[in-house]
Amino acid sequence: MKKSLLALAVLGAFAGAASAQSSVTLFGVVDLSGNYIKNGTAKTYSLQSNQLNSNRLGFRGIEDLGGGLKAGFWLEAGMANEQGIMGGSNGLTTSTGANGASIFNRRSTVSLFSPMGELRLGRDYDPSFWNTVYDDVNGANGLGEGLNLISSLGSGAITIARDNNTIGYFLPPNIGGVYGQAMVAAGQSAAVGGTPGEKYYGARLGWAAGPVDVNVGYGKTKTSPGLSDFIMENVGGSYDFGFIKLYAFYNRNTFAALKQAVYELSLSVPLGQGEFRAVYGHADASGRTAAGVDTNPNDANLYSVEYVYNLSKRTALYTTAAQIKNKGAAAFSVLPGTASLNLAGNTSTGYNLGVRHSF
Repeated sequence: MKKSLLALAVLGAFAGAASAQSSVTLFGVVDLSGNYIKNGTAKTYSLQSNQLNSNRLGFRGIEDLGGGLKAGFWLEAGMANEQGIMGGSNGLTTSTGANGASIFNRRSTVSLFSPMGELRLGRDYDPSFWNTVYDDVNGANGLGEGLNLISSLGSGAITIARDNNTIGYFLPPNIGGVYGQAMVAAGQSAAVGGTPGEKYYGARLGWAAGPVDVNVGYGKTKTSPGLSDFIMENVGGSYDFGFIKLYAFYNRNTFAALKQAVYELSLSVPLGQGEFRAVYGHADASGRTAAGVDTNPNDANLYSVEYVYNLSKRTALYTTAAQIKNKGAAAFSVLPGTASLNLAGNTSTGYNLGVRHSF
């Protein structure tokens, strides 16, 4: 009996040590806002997700393997909380609209960490995406985000934000402020040659020290056989003066004879528990389509102001006013996917009021 009790005690001690070396975290964001959008002559009133931060429900964990090695996972599902369904199907060829077939559509990865860096496998964000997020005061959300101007140029590439079947490497932290990553993705989920628009490789390199952060990114996506590659290149950065933080990025997308250059300047001003944000962006199209149509007139300008008031560390109220002035045949909207009439060459205007809570 005493031996049995001793064995159970030893097993319990080992189990306690093992659990102490592992951790799993539940996290998420719920963000909803009321929006008024006018695209051309069409008016839309709606409740929308993701206008300050992206809605998500996630699980992440890490285990210390000893000897400087760790293993981890990250599972993150997008949510369209205004309907109570999954959302965010970017890069999913099996999705069925907002209610996609995939659950962890934002990120689904497993990683190995060592002093030499991180090896990450699964569905993940592309390196060429991050500069358009970190170098924009609004990140990847809202009526005034720079991504509202960025086009895939009809290439069929679904890799502007995320991709499936990826293998990525991340530099270790604390190497003099230098950070970076590289990624390859196999377009493996279709017939021979893979799924068009998913086969990708790219990299990002940056340096951050004190108030300065600068970075450069590149990505190339294989499109349909016989067509040109879709290329995304960008450079940007930010500088924090304390009383104001300035952001800027330049992004150029190329597909065959088509090009689109987007640059954006934005700022953040802390005001007590609040924050004022402002954005100016410009999209410049060039080149001719396969049918010989000149795209040079298809430019656009983006203007946005936003105020965020933090009720606590986790809860914030916000309101935004934004406008995109389209030229030529450009038809960008401050809220893509909303109804539009006569938007090409005309104006898209939006206003919202929302609340975000994170956990």
